[in-house]
Amino acid sequence: MVNLSAPDRRSRVRLPPRPVFNFPNPFKPALSKNKMKQKSQNKKYSYDKSLIIVRNSKIHGKGIYAKKNIKKGKKIIEYVGEIVNSEVGNIRAEEQYKLSKKNKQNGAVYVFELNNKYDIDGCVKYNTARFINHSCEPNSRYKQERLRIWIVALRNIKKGEEITYDYGYDMEDYKDHPCRCSSKKCIGYIIGKKYRKEFKKIVNKR
Repeated sequence: MVNLSAPDRRSRVRLPPRPVFNFPNPFKPALSKNKMKQKSQNKKYSYDKSLIIVRNSKIHGKGIYAKKNIKKGKKIIEYVGEIVNSEVGNIRAEEQYKLSKKNKQNGAVYVFELNNKYDIDGCVKYNTARFINHSCEPNSRYKQERLRIWIVALRNIKKGEEITYDYGYDMEDYKDHPCRCSSKKCIGYIIGKKYRKEFKKIVNKR
């Protein structure tokens, strides 16, 4: 999770955003050079509505479901948002995390680190990908291509399946993030695959 006392850029890049449910973005745009460019991107942004649909999820709040079969490797949807500088990205990540602690229906952090200079804040209404839930056995993953982030199918996905990916959360404050994916590999908490061995060691010591 985000280290609120001293944000770690390296750890936050592996902290994909959780879905957001009626969660307003209280922050003003902070990257003036990209403001007009970002607005034009927002107007042009769209996704294949014949491929996916947003509806109530058994995992948490809203979710995204396949409207038809999706082949492995298919780009399902782009994760979009406001491009901000890294300093602003850190501030927003911290504030979003604090707000999520007050209201469990909100997601935690929606900020992706794009590079050493810029982040993308996905806490915006036009970012439909924000509804994608975590799973300990996901059928998708996120893939970065320069300054763009895509949700890509890890395997063939059947019509009616909920689209999920691994949020990649680390062990910090893991008890604050219970997992309800109900998959066979579910460990009960939203913890990234690379940290699960560490988690199992802790559980086995109890």
